[in-house]
Amino acid sequence: MRILLSGSTGFIGNTCLRLAIKKEYEIGALILPELTIPSVLDGHPQIKWFYGSLDSVSWDKIQSFAPQVCLHTAWITTPGIYLNSPENYFFLKSSLDFIKQAVNSGVQQVIVTGTCIEYKPSNTPLIEDKSPVEPETIYAKCKHQLHQELLVEAEKMNFHLCWARIFYPYGIGEHPDRLCSFIIRKLINNEKVVLKSPASTKDYIYIDDIAEALLILAEKQFSGTVNIGTGEGIAVREIAGLISTILDKKELIEENPQDLPIDYTVADITRLKKLGWKQKINIKEGLNRLINHYRES
Repeated sequence: MRILLSGSTGFIGNTCLRLAIKKEYEIGALILPELTIPSVLDGHPQIKWFYGSLDSVSWDKIQSFAPQVCLHTAWITTPGIYLNSPENYFFLKSSLDFIKQAVNSGVQQVIVTGTCIEYKPSNTPLIEDKSPVEPETIYAKCKHQLHQELLVEAEKMNFHLCWARIFYPYGIGEHPDRLCSFIIRKLINNEKVVLKSPASTKDYIYIDDIAEALLILAEKQFSGTVNIGTGEGIAVREIAGLISTILDKKELIEENPQDLPIDYTVADITRLKKLGWKQKINIKEGLNRLINHYRES
C-alpha cells in the first residue's frame, strides 16, 4: 500500500509514519520546507519525502509516487492556542484543496483526523451516528465543516472517505504542555501541581494505539465516521494520582476546583473494535513509558 501522509513530523503523523514502515508500506511524506528530515528516516527506502505545505506542493512528483491512500493529519494543535486560533480557517481551506488534489492524483481512499470535541457534550459514551454534533470552538467547527464539505466531494469525485474522530492522545512525542507531560515534568522538577478540574473525565488513548487504528482503517478501506479512543474515561485526578504514585511525589498534587461544568468525553468504540482493533497500551503502561522518556531525556 502506498500512503500519502500529511503532518508527517507531527505527533500523530510521525507515529503513523514509523508504524507504516514496520508494516512495510510505502509512504509519501509531506514535510514543510523549513524542517529537517529526521536523521533516522533520511534516505529510508520506504519513504519518499515531498517538501511543501498543504497549499504548495509538487503534485507532479506526488503523481509519480502514485498514492492509493491519503492520510491527512496536518493541523494546528499547539496547547493553549489551537482551540480558537484563526489559523484553523487556513487548515480548513487548504485541507479541502489538498485532498481534492490528492484524489486527482490517484488516491482512492482519504482518511482524515477529526476530533471528539465535534460532539455535543454528553454524560454518556459518544456514538458516531447517534450522538449529536455541536462544535463550540473554532478548531472543532473547522474540523466539522471540513467533514461536511468532504462528504459532498466524495460523492462528486467517487472516493472513499473515512472521518476518524480522535479522542485524547498522549504519549512520547506529545507537546510538553499537554496534560500528562505537563504533570510529569512538574513533578520530576519537584514543583507543585494544582488541579483546577480534577473531576474532568476524558478518554485518553496512547499514540501508538491511535496509529494502529488509523492504519487498520486504511487496510480495511473503511468509509464513514469512526471514533478512535479506548472506550474508558479517566479523571484528571486519577491521571495525576497514577503519575505521582509512580514518581513517589503524591504530596506535590493539590486540588483547587474551579466552578466549571463536569466534562465527560468518552468514546463508544464498538465500530472500531469490529474492524479488528484492540487496545495494546493501557493508561498505566502508557504513563510509565512517558515518564521513562522524560527521565532519560
